[in-house]
Amino acid sequence: MDALYPRLLVRDFHATVEFYRGVLDELFGVQPVKVIAEASYANWDLERQAGLVIFGRSMIAGTVGTDSLPAEAPAQDKAMLVFKVADVDAATKSFEKFGATLVTGPQDRPQWGPNLRTAHLRDPEGTLLELQSY
Repeated sequence: MDALYPRLLVRDFHATVEFYRGVLDELFGVQPVKVIAEASYANWDLERQAGLVIFGRSMIAGTVGTDSLPAEAPAQDKAMLVFKVADVDAATKSFEKFGATLVTGPQDRPQWGPNLRTAHLRDPEGTLLELQSY
């Protein structure tokens, strides 16, 4: 169901992928499902569910509008919780009702994947959240 999983937002995509590739293989026998270097994206599944995603920090910074901030500033996100939902628009309203702050409203993102729709919000502590359906 991939309802909730961590996405690490990293500066050095290649080094981070190689780190997790080695550690997750040695400890759990898990290989990445896909590594797309040009998109700075990699994911590992556990029991056919998303377990961990690595994503280039600069890629998401442009999406959520923090790309003009210094790359090493505390303002740059280092992690994001991703929620797979049936309806991004309705889920966005629910998250806002409970105190989330909208960063980017619901929109289709065909460049990220077929039929992918996302919205980005921040929880009350400022953690970046992504709602997605596909």
